[in-house]
Amino acid sequence: MPVIGCLLLIVLPLLGLAGGGFLWGAEGAKWGAGSGFALALVVFGVGSYAFVKGIRGR
Repeated sequence: MPVIGCLLLIVLPLLGLAGGGFLWGAEGAKWGAGSGFALALVVFGVGSYAFVKGIRGR
């Protein structure tokens, strides 16, 4: 799960950058990249938390 979160740290900001830039120009690209990065951090945090809980549960 943390591996997926690491991959999303690269992919989601790029998707947000492209989507925001396509729809709303330069300002939208900034907001899209920022929101994609924030979402990726949340997914990474949840995955890391589940990973640590799984290791400690053994």
